[in-house]
Amino acid sequence: MNTKLALAAIALWALPAWAGEAPFRLAPLPYPPEALEPHIDRQTMEIHHGRHHRAYVDNLNAQVASQPELAGLSLEELQGKISKFNAAVRNNGGGHYNHALFWQLLAPPGKGGAPSRELGAAIDRDFGSLEKLKALFGQAAVGRFGSGWAWLVVTPGGKLAITSTPNQDNPRMDVVEQRGEPILALDVWEHAYYLKYQNRRADYVAAFWHLVNWAEVSRRFAAASPPPAR
Repeated sequence: MNTKLALAAIALWALPAWAGEAPFRLAPLPYPPEALEPHIDRQTMEIHHGRHHRAYVDNLNAQVASQPELAGLSLEELQGKISKFNAAVRNNGGGHYNHALFWQLLAPPGKGGAPSRELGAAIDRDFGSLEKLKALFGQAAVGRFGSGWAWLVVTPGGKLAITSTPNQDNPRMDVVEQRGEPILALDVWEHAYYLKYQNRRADYVAAFWHLVNWAEVSRRFAAASPPPAR
């Protein structure tokens, strides 16, 4: 075998199981990185998406080499089986899922609309009003010690609930106390807000409400809700 062929054979042997087509991919932002200004600045979005989120995707794909069964799972399916995998899969699989969802739940100022009639009725039923929901959600976000997320979920019983998770955990995982289908999420890791807000997490949480994509939240609520009884 000549030298070029030998090197090519070694290179192919060294490739991970998913080489050529990684099972998990980083989708582009659904809007330009400056679209959320003045509430979230362009530099934060570029770093958050292009570096932090990309690292979660790359690190998760790297796990496929030693755990090829990952390649057969969708990102959503993975969350419900996360207890079967190691900490690297939990952290990076959660990080990928959480961020991929988060970008979809944001919209440029003035473009997010309002909760659907059905979602609004559920908010009134379970929290009393949208303002009370915002207050309770804000408490969960500001009160999360260290890094993590705040969530609005549809519980298995069809109710709305607010919860918070540490690190990159989420309510779809089979390792968390409060499980449910996430329909609204807020990243409260410092990398999500520190360039603009420094340690003023409460200001970042307040600004978040100017960016909520209520059309997407309402769509996810409808998809997660049980069908009406006949």
